[in-house]
Amino acid sequence: MTSRMEQMIDEIEEYIDGCKYQHFSSENIVVNRGELDQLLDNLKKKIPSEIREYQKIVHNKDAILADAKAKAEAIIAQAEIHTNELVSEHQIMQQAYAQANEVVMLATKQAQEILDNATTDANNIRTAAISYTGDMLGNMESILTASMETSKAKFDNYYNNLKNCLDIVQANKQELVPDEKPETPVNAEESKKDDETDAVDVTDLN
Repeated sequence: MTSRMEQMIDEIEEYIDGCKYQHFSSENIVVNRGELDQLLDNLKKKIPSEIREYQKIVHNKDAILADAKAKAEAIIAQAEIHTNELVSEHQIMQQAYAQANEVVMLATKQAQEILDNATTDANNIRTAAISYTGDMLGNMESILTASMETSKAKFDNYYNNLKNCLDIVQANKQELVPDEKPETPVNAEESKKDDETDAVDVTDLN
């Protein structure tokens, strides 16, 4: 049966598959950040409860082993009771001992088989839970990586567009303002001296 977490991952994959590609791109897609954030937030909320369920399954190993041990002890106790009943009958005492030992050996063997099977089942459950959790986290990693790469591509494209606009504005501004060099203080002083010289020359002429 599909878990709720798997359903959420499928919803995110379907949403990404349904997104449109960016203009002039066969890789980058356009996503609604609000919708994607909502899907990821729902998944984050569900992950702890799912993992707790798997941990509960793993912890059930102890319960399985305890139950198997109890069954084994019950079998041995029943065998011991049966042995005592046989021993109490003096007419068949030797037969009772032989049968009792056989019953105890059989009960011990059955108890060991129950314990072995319970241990194997518990280990299989634990391995399956760990494998499933690893696959789930791997899918989450792929989804988040793809989302980050898409967001970075959108930001880089937006930054390049702004940079191009800024370059155009600066170029237009430069065309409006001619490249003039301001008069240096030395040139201004020389111009003043020239004016004074001209004034002296006019006086001499008078």
